[in-house]
Amino acid sequence: MRFSRRSLIVATLAASVAMPALAQDKGTVGIAMPTKSSARWIDDGNNMVKQFQEAGYATDLQYAEDDIPNQLAQIENMITVGVDALVIAAIDGTTLTNALANAAAMDIPVVAYDRLIRDSENVDYYATFDNFQVGVQQAETLVAGLEERFPDAETWNVELFGGSPDDNNAYFFYDGAMSVLQPLIDDGSITIPSGQMGMDTVGTLRWDGSVAQARMDNLLSANYTGQTLNGVLSPYDGLSIGIISSLKGVGYGSGDMAMPIVTGQDAEVPSVKAILRSDQYSTIFKDTRELAGVTVGMVDALLQGGEPEINDTETYDNGVKVVPSYLLEPVPVTAENWEDVLVGSGYFSKDQIE
Repeated sequence: MRFSRRSLIVATLAASVAMPALAQDKGTVGIAMPTKSSARWIDDGNNMVKQFQEAGYATDLQYAEDDIPNQLAQIENMITVGVDALVIAAIDGTTLTNALANAAAMDIPVVAYDRLIRDSENVDYYATFDNFQVGVQQAETLVAGLEERFPDAETWNVELFGGSPDDNNAYFFYDGAMSVLQPLIDDGSITIPSGQMGMDTVGTLRWDGSVAQARMDNLLSANYTGQTLNGVLSPYDGLSIGIISSLKGVGYGSGDMAMPIVTGQDAEVPSVKAILRSDQYSTIFKDTRELAGVTVGMVDALLQGGEPEINDTETYDNGVKVVPSYLLEPVPVTAENWEDVLVGSGYFSKDQIE
């Protein structure tokens, strides 16, 4: 009922013009993205702009470069100028409560995009991937790589990295991974020489690769002077690149020092190339074209008075409400299947990788 007045106006306008004139006449969607420092977010923004425009909407796409006040100001400005809907990939999912209250007062629906917005009743829907499953797949590929590269080890020495503690997804990634790894830690198959576990200890603020590299430097110098590191759970390609730089800096990947198994996420080009060099073992592919399509469908349904398609009404409690969600399936990528998954789907050309 909340959107009925707006939907009636849109429907009336649509009925009054010929179909070819509908392009970008259905309203304007404000799209708030966190940063251009990751190729993944650039792809997300571009895919949404393309698909929203094809569906008949104008778009206002803005990047905040991981600056929380900047993103807040961008969203407030979108509300002030009167966008018809907001799609937000939050930098910090706990900082938008007042802004979303203002959006609700203006009858502007809000879709959280791939990062849950917390502590607000004014989040209407959530479009994302199955983030717990992402963590499961990261851990499963880590174990598969350990079995492949270090089959004779009595125990595998592994270190854990988490995502940004202000990103709700980071906890799902970590918990999914630990659902696989904890039993192996308990039975002695995996050892954590540093003893560092738990998101409060292993989290990496703002998903910063340089922070991950510095922490890996410290872990190596403090714990690996007399033993070998076999694997690193990394939840994101940008962290993996920093971790790999640290590992190579002390000689891993050369001579008789086998490269540890390093995981990742987002299938960014530098990390896919690292997989082909055997520096990184795996990544998780999340097709942003599909996520954009789900998001466009949600917004279009809301503004046209329909019901958005969802497939999860239990998982994502933002502290105030359970946000109805649509979860897409992630796909693990290794040297064995990268071409089928990434090139075969048309996401990359072979020339971009090789």
